[in-house]
Amino acid sequence: MRELVFLLEEASAKALLEGLLPRILDHRILPRLIAFDGKQDLEKQLVRRLRSYLNPDARFLVLRDQDSAPDCIKVKKKLTGLCATAGRQAVSLVRIACRELESMYLADLRAVEIALAVPGLAKRQSSAKFRHPDRLESPGRKLAKLANGEYQKISGSRLLGRHLDTANERSASFRNLVRGIRRLETELLEIP
Repeated sequence: MRELVFLLEEASAKALLEGLLPRILDHRILPRLIAFDGKQDLEKQLVRRLRSYLNPDARFLVLRDQDSAPDCIKVKKKLTGLCATAGRQAVSLVRIACRELESMYLADLRAVEIALAVPGLAKRQSSAKFRHPDRLESPGRKLAKLANGEYQKISGSRLLGRHLDTANERSASFRNLVRGIRRLETELLEIP
């Protein structure tokens, strides 16, 4: 069975992917979305979950926020090391949302405008802070304020997943997530 397993820091990432994956993932691949209770829970259980996964053809994508960690490269190395400890490094990808998942949303204010029905947001995309949203501190708070309180972490993520432009490159985190999904998709489709 062609299976792409997502090991996610939190339920909002699961909600995002529930809206996004039907738009980009080949229908012959079964996505499994496993949300943990935060980054500590993800890191604590990752090795066990990877080792105990029965499908030998499965591919894995680990997604975690950078949050306040000073260096997203160190965060990624730690998670990659956990995948190696589990013996699944060759079939796993790690993606870090720099700073938070909401950075990806701030990279596509048109999608935010449509999904949350907040008029006039798309025209703000050209302002300096929204051209490179991965650099913003506290993107979740910025998004909530920008959306006049209409953004709720899980329901908003679900709505935004249906509208985000998959070709949008303003957020390196989002671009790398989409490319990672497509890379694993290609690997899975090559399995006889």
